[in-house]
Amino acid sequence: MRQKWTGYGVRVFKYGLTVAGLAAALTAAGPAMPPTQPSLWDICATLQSKEFVDLTHAFEPGIPHWPGFPNESRETLYGYEPGVGSKGAGFFAEQFTHVGQWGTHVDPPAHFVKGLRTVDQIDPKEMVLPLVVIDVHEQAAKNPDYTIMMDDVKSWEVRHGPIPKGAFVAMRTDWSTRWPDASAMRNADSQDAAHYPGWSLEVLRYLYEERKITASGHEPTDTDPGIATSKDDYSLETYILKQNHYQIELLTNLDKVPEAGAIAIVSFPKPKKGSGFPARVFAILP
Repeated sequence: MRQKWTGYGVRVFKYGLTVAGLAAALTAAGPAMPPTQPSLWDICATLQSKEFVDLTHAFEPGIPHWPGFPNESRETLYGYEPGVGSKGAGFFAEQFTHVGQWGTHVDPPAHFVKGLRTVDQIDPKEMVLPLVVIDVHEQAAKNPDYTIMMDDVKSWEVRHGPIPKGAFVAMRTDWSTRWPDASAMRNADSQDAAHYPGWSLEVLRYLYEERKITASGHEPTDTDPGIATSKDDYSLETYILKQNHYQIELLTNLDKVPEAGAIAIVSFPKPKKGSGFPARVFAILP
């Protein structure tokens, strides 16, 4: 029987092709091929085409640091020319002496909590993360003692959606514009109490316990605001590290990255059982 089948806009029977014949033809053609996935090299090429922003201060002797730590020292062991290095000549090699928490650095859980992870025990998968930047620089400019509030976080989520699981959340205060002036970074009053912005426990609990982020970071020297650290109160940093998560201190250039959509690459050396170390952190922009 020859009749038109116009369902789906195809006239099958008019051209003499039976349903059985159509099925056989489709079977002979084989299964539909899945869409081709980009290779890792393709992904790398895509990333290399993006803008990169370095979120790391270069470190040297004399930079801002926690007052209980000694200054960095350097010695040239070998210089290009004779008489420059203390050990010899022919190439350039220096010896660096500094505390682990120096410059832009990583604080592993063991920094505050005995028995938790040291620097070498942080998994590389915790170093490539969605970057969330919560911008409170205007509030910090008006009030140097400002601590980030849930309203700041909820406002971010209204604009961009829920903070993704596994993210690196950075608090932008623009405090890094004071670098490398240690006095300006500390911002002490006449009673020698420091005044710089910090996190709040309510926000940290929300980020780590509800949103399940991987790590967080900030521009000042400490997690806790200056008015707290001046009283030896480091309870907020203690909270983060007790969760067996790491943090990054003394970030910079957060004003050059978007609030959402970028990737954070958080890297650092691997000292065995290390309590901390200078880090290299950068963002890949969307």
